[in-house]
Amino acid sequence: MATEAAAAQDVDVVVIGTGPGGEDAVARLARAGLDVVAVEARLVGGECPYYGCIPTKMMVRAADALAEARRVPSLAGRADVEPDWAQVARRIRDEATADWDDTAAVERLEDAGARLVRGRGRLAGHGEVVVTTDDGERRLRARRAVVLNPGTEPLVPPLEGLEGTPFWTNRQAVRATEAPASLTVLGGGAIGLELAQVFARFGTAVTVVEAVDRLLVADEPEASALIESRFAAEQIAVRTGTRAQRVTHDDGGGFTVHLDDGTELGSERLLVATGRRTDLAALGVGAVGLDEDARTIAVDDRMRAADGVWAIGDVTGHGAFTHVSMYQARIAVGDILAAGDHGSGTERADYRAVPHVTFTDPEVGAVGLTEAAARDAGITVRSSVTDIAASSRGFVHGPGNEGLIKLVEDAGRGVLVGATVAGPAAGEILGVLTLAVHAQVPTARLRRMIYAYPTFHRAIESALGDLGA
Repeated sequence: MATEAAAAQDVDVVVIGTGPGGEDAVARLARAGLDVVAVEARLVGGECPYYGCIPTKMMVRAADALAEARRVPSLAGRADVEPDWAQVARRIRDEATADWDDTAAVERLEDAGARLVRGRGRLAGHGEVVVTTDDGERRLRARRAVVLNPGTEPLVPPLEGLEGTPFWTNRQAVRATEAPASLTVLGGGAIGLELAQVFARFGTAVTVVEAVDRLLVADEPEASALIESRFAAEQIAVRTGTRAQRVTHDDGGGFTVHLDDGTELGSERLLVATGRRTDLAALGVGAVGLDEDARTIAVDDRMRAADGVWAIGDVTGHGAFTHVSMYQARIAVGDILAAGDHGSGTERADYRAVPHVTFTDPEVGAVGLTEAAARDAGITVRSSVTDIAASSRGFVHGPGNEGLIKLVEDAGRGVLVGATVAGPAAGEILGVLTLAVHAQVPTARLRRMIYAYPTFHRAIESALGDLGA
């Protein structure tokens, strides 16, 4: 009878989880000539292409088209708008997700020279991975590295009455075949707000419930106020500073959310968008000396988490964004390859200029520190908030041009440490400010730039002027 050690399959690298960063790491390592096994219990590619970034932006694009068509009477004449969710559902199914089939993604991994094991992987010791598959367990032993990219699951709060009901998370919302008549959204973060506005523009009566006193709590309060104002104009109800205490559901009447202020909200559907989580205990991180009860895995600037273990993506706590996961994958792969040559990777992680965008209308994009975070860090702060209409493009654009630019400067060094853009094309305008924060370009030099006219981004020039000398 074979021993447990003999039964293990020896490989160079095991990658647990193939979200965008994990998939990229697998391909890079395999193309470098290593024997790589990817372990995935769900879909290769992770949340982003099937339930996040790609399909939700299809939804946003469709909803924005409806909103723009409704602005025609105040700009150009007349337009009759009739929403049809079936077209959105078809595009998501056929064009974005291939009906939630990852065959193409699996083929990409195999073409790169890697192998895929379907199942749930867990650490069983340094270099040891056990994969629970439909056929039992497989044991893998990594000679060079184990890379953890487990991603996250929707965090479902322990609300009385919620368990067992057909509530939505982002995954069910993306698969919706019709827009509901009414929807209650628990959570005022990016996912909840994007989906709230999308369904509202398709005719759904929407109420957003957020426990803290404003929406987008991780962003600047000026951006939160702007979104609340637009939501009010679009008749999206917002209840901040109140919590759901319990939920009731019946097949005929839908959901009723009972709030802590004594009010009740009834709706056909309930979307839970209260955060994300990773089960580190199920991942077996305790087997390599890491804390199974922690929310995230601490990594150094080369993505090292433990001896022979690297971690990337949401689980590291540096932002649940595809671009961060891809960035970290590149650094981890460089370090793994260099370590094999008895050296160390040359690139180190630098998070001072991590950008993010919430694709509401108006968009909200931000990079670096908020004003409050900068002050908490002991920085001598100088800030400015400028109406995006300071750009003449804001004037000629007409309805739907509301927006602002906020700059946060380290006054002692004369460089930007944070910036927020809220308004049309905010995510695109953010690019130049991300570069400024990342490269620590002196604000004096930014003032001497030439900004194209008439553009939205020209409002950066006004915002710099409002900072003062």
